[in-house]
Amino acid sequence: MTANQLIPAAQYLRMSTEHQQYSLENQSAAIQRYADSQGFEVVRAYSDAARSGLVLRHRTGLRQLLQDVVAGDPGYRVILVYDVSRWGRFQDTDESAHYEFLCKSAGVPVHYCAESFANDGTLPSLIMKALKRTMAGEYSREMGVKILAGLKRLATLGFKQGGRPGYGLRRMLVSPSGVPKQLLAFGERKGIASDRVILAPGPTNEVQCVRDIYRMLISGKRTVYAIACELNRRGVAYTEDSKWDYQAVHNVLTHPKYAGCNTFGRTSSRLYTPRVNVPKSEWLLTHGAFEPIIDAATFAEAQKVLQARTYNKTNEEILDGLRALLASEHRLTLNLIKNSPIVPSPSAFRYRFGSLRRAYDLIGYGHSDQFGFIDMRRRTRALRDELMAKIVATFPIDVSIVRRGGRWRSRLRLSHGLIVAVIIARSVHTWKDALRWRIDPVAHERKFVTLLARLDLVIAQF
Repeated sequence: MTANQLIPAAQYLRMSTEHQQYSLENQSAAIQRYADSQGFEVVRAYSDAARSGLVLRHRTGLRQLLQDVVAGDPGYRVILVYDVSRWGRFQDTDESAHYEFLCKSAGVPVHYCAESFANDGTLPSLIMKALKRTMAGEYSREMGVKILAGLKRLATLGFKQGGRPGYGLRRMLVSPSGVPKQLLAFGERKGIASDRVILAPGPTNEVQCVRDIYRMLISGKRTVYAIACELNRRGVAYTEDSKWDYQAVHNVLTHPKYAGCNTFGRTSSRLYTPRVNVPKSEWLLTHGAFEPIIDAATFAEAQKVLQARTYNKTNEEILDGLRALLASEHRLTLNLIKNSPIVPSPSAFRYRFGSLRRAYDLIGYGHSDQFGFIDMRRRTRALRDELMAKIVATFPIDVSIVRRGGRWRSRLRLSHGLIVAVIIARSVHTWKDALRWRIDPVAHERKFVTLLARLDLVIAQF
């Protein structure tokens, strides 16, 4: 066959990190021998070096090949691939078949040059190809199991298995016996395969910052968000591109590595599946693997503080705390809840359940006589709002209502700027037919002129 009669072909090469037999050079040489024997001329080459065959999104060469073929008239009439596994080790064999079908439908069939069968569409070739695809996918699964077992073994010895060290820590290159060699800068990797990497405390200022974070949480009683705000206020650098935020502080406070514990398997994304969080019970922990920044007792106390925070509890856990308080005190009051170490503040119940009364209902604590004071206070608050609205409606030019939201009580403002606080005084019986009024002043409103409205006897008995 003359050169003018040679059929133009494209070759696709892929090599991950497997055996040398799959090097791009070896694949290309085998494909060229096949092309010479079959009357093909390689006019275009696509390649994916150091790319896994599991997913398409990381393989720019194959994606470009498919795009050129589907677009029409790519300049070649066949595609030459070393074997089925070079086309891909897709876990779903239908995916591998789909990409080959796209090429075949566009009039550009795929030839597997090193396979013992011809890809000619006959039943034997279809069976062999399906078997080879399944074997290619199974090879990746088996290799993944072996690699994971190796990583776990090294992790139990205290060696870090990839990833960034984290704020306040650095990577230390050590010999197989654990003798320190040097600190690795960002982007540097070990040069000798037998060398290992452990974590080590970083710069003094970062180490002190980590300790300050734990101190602010435990001794300072600050929230994670408040700690982040404080660090940013001080101008403490986190990374070059970002400031401290909730997640950054939370990572420092919850990762065991700051207590010298090597941790492996906190997340999983095997065979390029979506990353998922692994339960703590399945983490691989090696205590005392390297020098800690925070001692074990401080780290444990930090976890205890965080777990006690309301935002880490489910609604049912919060209600369980309320049930426990009721069981020990045989009653529930606002003061008991405020002073209890096992339940959150009343505001947490309002945020989670709409009101404290609703939380009572959910645990079966709901007799009408138990809520007399709560109902009276709610009624009194409504009467206060109604009174203020009537005053403004009567004197719309001279009086307005000042509201700021949250727990800040609304007040009246006169036209010349004077602020007036409003207090509703409930009537109470003292002895015989004597009637008195109970006043509950608000501490931060004592500096204002106050309008005192006394409720009559009918309202007081509501």
